[in-house]
Amino acid sequence: MNYNANTSGRQSLGRKLKRVSDVNAMGYMPYDPQANTPQQNMYPNLDPNINFQQGFAPVDQQYTSTPKGPGPVPVPAGPNYNQPQFNNMNPIGVGIGGQNLNVLSQPIVQDMAMQYGQQLAGAGTTMLKNEVEKFVPVSKLKYYFAVDINYVASKLLLLFFPFTHKDWSVKYEQDGPVQPRFEINAPDLYIPVMGYVTYVLTAGLVLGMQDRFSPEQLGILGSSALAWWLVELAIYCGALYLIQVETSLRTLDLLAYSGYKFVAIIFSIMVSTVAGSLGYYSCLIYSCMALAFFLLRSLKVQVLAGSSQDANYYGAQSTTAGHKRRLYFLLFLAVLQPVLSWWLSFHLLPSSKVPVEIKPAT
Repeated sequence: MNYNANTSGRQSLGRKLKRVSDVNAMGYMPYDPQANTPQQNMYPNLDPNINFQQGFAPVDQQYTSTPKGPGPVPVPAGPNYNQPQFNNMNPIGVGIGGQNLNVLSQPIVQDMAMQYGQQLAGAGTTMLKNEVEKFVPVSKLKYYFAVDINYVASKLLLLFFPFTHKDWSVKYEQDGPVQPRFEINAPDLYIPVMGYVTYVLTAGLVLGMQDRFSPEQLGILGSSALAWWLVELAIYCGALYLIQVETSLRTLDLLAYSGYKFVAIIFSIMVSTVAGSLGYYSCLIYSCMALAFFLLRSLKVQVLAGSSQDANYYGAQSTTAGHKRRLYFLLFLAVLQPVLSWWLSFHLLPSSKVPVEIKPAT
């Protein structure tokens, strides 16, 4: 008797089960390798030659390591793997679908690069400005070149006709004196610098008219005039230091006032080309007298203004001595201008000697 424990608690279906010995009678079909696969039964429209896989490519078609350097990127190769192919790679862009996408061509990258470049340029400009300011006061020089045409014309008339001018005071703002284009009494460097350049050009013209022109001679004239200008400035600064006089004059103010003599020199040289030596000395004397009067009246307000301050600290006797030193300095400056004007221009006069022609002996 065959005993089965699983059948002990099972209820009977009312009829006796029949053992089937022939499986073919149940409609079972044996396995046929040539028959269609279950996937083809589920999808009858698919191509029977397709080899279904689980999304993995054969081992021989897969890459095993990451490529180094620029080059095409291999991807898993499988049937119906219709993903974009990555090729034409370069260090700054990745090619997708045969087109190169350059990272630098993106607007956001261009904006970042532009902002970074502007920051670098601003930092470099600031650094250069700070280094230049240590040797040349560029910010202060802007004040002395703040002129216009009306100021230049009025200042030239004032240099030639200073005797009719009444108000010689310089107006001041909160930050400092008013710019020269708004104040005719303020010193400037435009007229002295242009006067120096015009002096060199005028000297070359006069030497050419006298058949004495040479590039070396013109260079000597230009360098000597500039050297005398700087030596004169050093003399004034040294004199103020030696006599122990404190004024409101700056070094650039003294440079400007000492450079106005080029206007008188140019005027005298141009007159000498027409009127000769007589016209030259006549114009030089008048222009130097006008220049001396202009300097005395312009510098009197700034140089003599410290006398009252000396009175409060040193007493009346020291104030008198300090006032005299200031007057001596003004007279020294006014006298030195005509001397330097003559020294820089007398050698440009046409020679009065007529060269004697020497005939060969017969």
